[in-house]
Amino acid sequence: MRRVLIPVQLSDASLPKGPVRRAGGTAMGTSWSVQMAGPGLDLQRAVEAELDDVIREMSHWRDDSDLGRFNKAPAGTAVELPADLFHVLAHGAAVGRAFEGAFNPYAGELVNLWGFGPRNRYEEPGFAPPAAALADAARERATHALTGAVVLNGERRTALQPGGVLLDLSAIAKGFSVDKVARMLESHGVRDYLVEVGGELRGAGVKPDGQPWWVELESLPGAEVPETVVALHGLSVATSGDYRRFFENEGARAAHTIDPRTGQPIRHGVASLTVFHPECMLADALSTALTVLGPDEGMRFAEREGIAMRMLVREGDGFRELASSRFLEMLQ
Repeated sequence: MRRVLIPVQLSDASLPKGPVRRAGGTAMGTSWSVQMAGPGLDLQRAVEAELDDVIREMSHWRDDSDLGRFNKAPAGTAVELPADLFHVLAHGAAVGRAFEGAFNPYAGELVNLWGFGPRNRYEEPGFAPPAAALADAARERATHALTGAVVLNGERRTALQPGGVLLDLSAIAKGFSVDKVARMLESHGVRDYLVEVGGELRGAGVKPDGQPWWVELESLPGAEVPETVVALHGLSVATSGDYRRFFENEGARAAHTIDPRTGQPIRHGVASLTVFHPECMLADALSTALTVLGPDEGMRFAEREGIAMRMLVREGDGFRELASSRFLEMLQ
């Protein structure tokens, strides 16, 4: 069986002229692709320039990025940040507060300790999970940062480094990069496009034949759920899960998604969680935050806030699908 999702609201824009043009490559440690119809521009070079800007500002893999500059700043330093980085950090902190710490852009130290950062990787020889006391100390620093130790000054565009706080925007920056490329296309008069970076997508308008930009939701081996295709028409989609990067620790799966509230990898069985939102940056952040909350708490939050969400939860040797009311409303 195939299910089809369409946005609740559709525009009546005219059909674009000309063929669909494509570009693609690698950046931010992943692949990217763009399809568009409309005015001509050097698509490959234009997209690469936008993604290079994100890497230069927000990469936690580069010591010379603006994010790295904040991470290395001495305690008490008010670090001036570029506009995009400040924008993403401020939104990440707002999501973190709304989710009461289940999302935390200041949890870079925890990510590193569990082997999912740029050094001391979990797949490298000699890696060992952090001792409980070490993880707990990092958790406390991240929590204090979110609850006020890192002071953001919007007028001066500065972030106060209280000492030892490590930013990690990997759960929101990829979605932002999709939005950034989309805004660049729109600034050149492109209204019909599909942008993808590392599996996070944003679509607008239609193809020259009048069809929307159809994408299929990612499934998992052994998941007996209907095939689901989505019309990305003024809509973004982002997915988080425990199946992409993980290792076995004392007989349990240690996923790359860390719960900042406990300092430990999530262990409640959410294998994949997909969120739909007009902005890919927020879809990216929400998918991570809801994954951390887990099946019950995550579903309650999604229903309360009207979030379109689908999750696959491990159950025995298979998976159970849970979907929010907003998601079901989109089904046709």
